[in-house]
Amino acid sequence: MKEKLMEIRERAEKELSELRDASELENFRVQVLGKKGELTGILKQMGTLSAEERPKMGQLANEVRASIEAMLKEKTAELKGREQEAKLKKETIDVTLPGHKHEIGHKHPLSIVLDEVKDIFVGMGFQIATGPEVEWDYYNFEALNLPPDHPARDTQDTFYITEKMLLRTQTSPVQIRVMEKQEPPIRIIAPGRVYRSDAVDATHSPFFHQIEGLVVDKGITMGDLKGSLMQFAKRLYGEDTEIRLRPHHFPFTEPSCEMDVTCFKCGGKGCPMCKGEGWVEILGGGMVHPKVLKNGGVDPEVYSGYAFGVGLERLTMFRFNIDDMRLLFENDARFLNQF
Repeated sequence: MKEKLMEIRERAEKELSELRDASELENFRVQVLGKKGELTGILKQMGTLSAEERPKMGQLANEVRASIEAMLKEKTAELKGREQEAKLKKETIDVTLPGHKHEIGHKHPLSIVLDEVKDIFVGMGFQIATGPEVEWDYYNFEALNLPPDHPARDTQDTFYITEKMLLRTQTSPVQIRVMEKQEPPIRIIAPGRVYRSDAVDATHSPFFHQIEGLVVDKGITMGDLKGSLMQFAKRLYGEDTEIRLRPHHFPFTEPSCEMDVTCFKCGGKGCPMCKGEGWVEILGGGMVHPKVLKNGGVDPEVYSGYAFGVGLERLTMFRFNIDDMRLLFENDARFLNQF
């Protein structure tokens, strides 16, 4: 038995020196020291020894086990060191190599123009207001003085979710929501996404952006609307820009108007872009209808106000001389990199 114990230790020392990874080391441990290992098998034969031999063999067996465990511990540390060294070598970064150039993004043309519009109106004392894109029929239509039989409420123009809920067709509902929560004076613009059931072409999309404007205070007149829009047009398109207000009809304003600006391409002389008129239409507006003020909780006998709405895509297309709205949504880097 003594010879077998010494043979196991010598063989263990030799085999451990040849092991190269943790899995081999674990297999060796199980083979020698496991419950069914060689050393355990010898220890089970201790009962066949005499009372005099048993203590001596027991002590020798413990020494052999301790020696093998010490060698296992040393080999484990050695393999871990090798593994760590190999990992560090593999992950080494050569800081002398040239770096990779990362493309730096920039603003989308819609964002460029929207930020300019915000700066213009914030500079005139306006605040930015927002509202939900999934809107109630009441806020989108009824509160804005659009009766149930109005063409704009036809399901062919509007994405209805339920009979009383829809994807907003304009940012005008923000007017009512602001008036319900805030006492006049009110001076806000409300930019945001809107949705209409339109076929996609060069000038139409079922998804686009609007910027709504609302001012409510004592003594507000059409002259205040014209002055604000004049300042807006000159800041956005240049000091030489002129505006023209034409009579129109909107259910939520009375009187109502549409605003034209001098053609950016020909300066008002007449060209294909403005169809020879020298003017291009960019927005609609007017004095807030008394019914709309009442629906917002504002007394029309005390306060008056003006409102306007403008399409962001339209402003952007005029701003950068873009002739197809679809280019703004196709995410073609060749197009977007121009801005």
